[in-house]
Amino acid sequence: MAQDGPSGTAGGLSERYNGYKLGWLHDGIFFIILVAVLFVLLRFVIGVSIVGGASMEPVLKDGDVVVYLRGVKDLKPGDIISMRVPAGEYYVKRVVAVGGDVVDIRAGELYVNDGLVTDLRVKGMTYKEEGAVIYPYTVRPGNVFVLGDNRAVSMDSRAFGEVNLRQIRGKIVLRLGLWYLERPE
Repeated sequence: MAQDGPSGTAGGLSERYNGYKLGWLHDGIFFIILVAVLFVLLRFVIGVSIVGGASMEPVLKDGDVVVYLRGVKDLKPGDIISMRVPAGEYYVKRVVAVGGDVVDIRAGELYVNDGLVTDLRVKGMTYKEEGAVIYPYTVRPGNVFVLGDNRAVSMDSRAFGEVNLRQIRGKIVLRLGLWYLERPE
């Protein structure tokens, strides 16, 4: 009586078939876990946004892809954020003042707590706009005051007022490009 073993046809094929099934099972489980981890990361930890317009030039340009960290509530002046305004649009802006700070605009210059804010990244002068803000303006607790770096073309807190922390999607931590990956300052 002939025996089928590793070198025989029936036993060898059966073992190889079982090995393939086991490999597919491991690959399938790995794929499901990977998808679940990516879903959790993208839903609760990080997010991706595309910069629209020239309001953050020269730091961020129209079409730049940025990654933001969700749930950051300890914001400080200089942080770049992704946020949703009451009109439903998404903006990327720079925090210039936080709750309790007094914002004033005089002769095209920004003052926070009576100190002149000089920022080399800013393009253009900072002028008052018709809108929701009467200067000097005290930012309420739980809110931030945001401006674009390209002040002449930016729709920001000068027009729509302070931004509540609940409107903020996250703090920008990376700028992605085809040939670069950098932290915007």
